Amino acid sequence: MLPRLQLFEFNDARFVPAALQRMIVSSLSRTLRWGKMLDGLVDPFVEFLAAAKTHQVLEMASGAGEPAAVLIEALEARGHVPPTFTLTDLLPHPEAWKAIEARHPERIAFIPEPVDATNIDPSLGAGRARVIVNGLHHFPPQLARRAIEGMAKDAPGVFIAEGLVRNPLSFAAMAPWGIPALMAEPVLGEGSLLAGAAMTWLSPLGLLASAWDGTVSTFRCYSEQELRELASGVPNWRWEFGEYKAGKLGKGSWFWGVPLGAR
Repeated sequence: MLPRLQLFEFNDARFVPAALQRMIVSSLSRTLRWGKMLDGLVDPFVEFLAAAKTHQVLEMASGAGEPAAVLIEALEARGHVPPTFTLTDLLPHPEAWKAIEARHPERIAFIPEPVDATNIDPSLGAGRARVIVNGLHHFPPQLARRAIEGMAKDAPGVFIAEGLVRNPLSFAAMAPWGIPALMAEPVLGEGSLLAGAAMTWLSPLGLLASAWDGTVSTFRCYSEQELRELASGVPNWRWEFGEYKAGKLGKGSWFWGVPLGAR
């Protein structure tokens, strides 16, 4: 397996213009939906909820919030009753979350204040499984370890998923949906048409930044062995790992744990 590298991403660099970061996140969210990239998570997620014995989810590092909405719709399409997601982030996106909450008022709520995955307020986390989708790869190992330990504290379960594996080809598999999603950004995105066009239709900036971030994300993904090592500081839990089909061509991974007393 290729070594894990914590390389630079445009998406989480403070000096990158907000419009470019918003475009990357927005087009990725559209890719998840158009490519049905989370359909393969339905079975392991349902199994996790049953093991955790809860129908309440506290989502960490929610970003723009679209993974929760896409997963809810994938669950409903398969005949499952989705859990209630409460979206949180250290850097909240309340305006984006309001729009998603409006689409799924019975399934999505959010916390507008910053929430740190390494230190979750007990009153907020009580009874809620902790979920992070397409987010852990942003955390370097030391912080990822602290996040897993923080999420597991007094939790009925922790579910971690990535839509990629540590192979650049897993990102290339998203191209059939990712490129159209990016090119549609000036029209479908929330930014200005002119700014969006300048980064997509009139220059290669958006494509190059998105391609770089997606490729780097594959190198940032954690392997099963690394995830188990990161979770080794959580005593008396059992952890399960697997891979899933992300869309028609891609591959992702899931990793979940519950206290040993859970059945």
